[in-house]
Amino acid sequence: MNANAIVQKLWRLCAVLRKDGITYQQYVTELTYLLFLKMMQERDRETRAIPKGHRWADIVAADGLAKLQLYRETLVVLGNANAKLGKEDALLLPPDRDAGKDQKLAYAEGVALPYMVQAIFDNASTFIREPQNLKTLVDAIDDLNWFSEERDQFGDLYEGLLQKNAEETKRGAGQYFTPRVLIEVLVRLMKPRPGEIIQDPAAGTGGFLIAADTAMRRASDNYFDLGTREQEFQRNQAFHGMENVPATYRLLLMNLYLHGLATENVDLGDTLSPDGSRLARADLILTNPPFGPAGGAPTRDDLSVTHSVSSYQLPFVEHCIRALKPGGRAAIVVPDNVLFEEGRGKALRQMLMNWCDLHTILRLPTGIFYAQGVKTNVIFFTRARTEAGNTDEVWVYDLRAQMPKFGKTNQLNAEHFAGFEKAYGPDPLGAERGEDEGEEGRWRCFTREEIAARGDNLDITWLREAEEEAEEGLIEPEDIAAAILGHLQAAMTEIEALGAELEDGAADAAEVAE
Repeated sequence: MNANAIVQKLWRLCAVLRKDGITYQQYVTELTYLLFLKMMQERDRETRAIPKGHRWADIVAADGLAKLQLYRETLVVLGNANAKLGKEDALLLPPDRDAGKDQKLAYAEGVALPYMVQAIFDNASTFIREPQNLKTLVDAIDDLNWFSEERDQFGDLYEGLLQKNAEETKRGAGQYFTPRVLIEVLVRLMKPRPGEIIQDPAAGTGGFLIAADTAMRRASDNYFDLGTREQEFQRNQAFHGMENVPATYRLLLMNLYLHGLATENVDLGDTLSPDGSRLARADLILTNPPFGPAGGAPTRDDLSVTHSVSSYQLPFVEHCIRALKPGGRAAIVVPDNVLFEEGRGKALRQMLMNWCDLHTILRLPTGIFYAQGVKTNVIFFTRARTEAGNTDEVWVYDLRAQMPKFGKTNQLNAEHFAGFEKAYGPDPLGAERGEDEGEEGRWRCFTREEIAARGDNLDITWLREAEEEAEEGLIEPEDIAAAILGHLQAAMTEIEALGAELEDGAADAAEVAE
């Protein structure tokens, strides 16, 4: 049975748990626990990770209420920072070659559970209330034919479950799930290379980091073309990130682990707090940061332009500018207000165009990020080696105007991006572009002087946007509701921006008065 078939089978079981009051996101979390335990058995890693009495075979063997009670106990034990493997299992672990007497004694007395296990099961609890529902899930997972060539595709399977969850709801975990077709396009254009530090400061479930790793593996014979030191770097140092939502961080760790990526440099924390300033400076940043109100201004000292902005989008862009190494490149999904907002927004755009070469803006279609409530774009830029006037021209591709209706019944695919990829060209820094297509085309160039004449407003349009007609054609109730929610949240974003601008004006006036 291939990964897609397994995903479909497991997802159908969600209907059973829905009767137990379990949401889609809770179901994915529940599967995360169970699949991890099963994976440890399949990969023969239980002795290194799971204490006896709490392994997959133990849960399978238990019956009735005892099965549910054991499962609950297992979640608590695996999330306990003080839990240890038993003496017998510890003795099977090879100590360091030069281990001293004390270390060997520690192994004999038992060793702590791996960090990965504790992180995935941290504060874990089950949403399942009926023993029969747990039995249905356990039996279904246990009966699947893992002993085949698909046995190593746990990562693809888990990614498929995350995607199914995102398709079912554009809220909850769906807001952290960037459409994979967009991720793949951005990775193809930005061309990650072995030896580079790649960062996602709003990692979500890890889509950008995994796609970058996959692309580099394909280009280097699964890294076997690299030297020993380079392979070690790719395994342990290449990928860095941060995620602020504990439930999503759990999914992130599981996804990275199943795809073979190290998790030591991917932390739980707030990028807009001092935690974010500790992220390693990057050669490449790929990210889709959260949009909307942040519940307070950033608490980092280095975000000097957006230090007073109580929303996510502007401070995240400043973080990305500062986090890039000179010569480093970035592709970031941003809402429209980043392109036109006055006050701090304008100051941020000026910083971006002065410190970096903001060479490309892709206007994305509506209907793919309704959860965030605003229209979206991708900005492509390269961090310059100086901090003055590095953007000479900005190329804009309009993939929003005169596009078909997108929603649950009509999803974005790679063919929709073909024209943009051709226009962008083969150079990741945007240096080999296609020709300006004029007012009738989607691809146009605007000089820095033209942008300055617009008051540094980058919300540039020239094709008639048929958004209203597109929304009139929506059929699915979920798409219609999402569109309404999108307009409401966009209005709130604009109101917050206006409030922030008024506060900035009042502060400036107070400084003048002093």
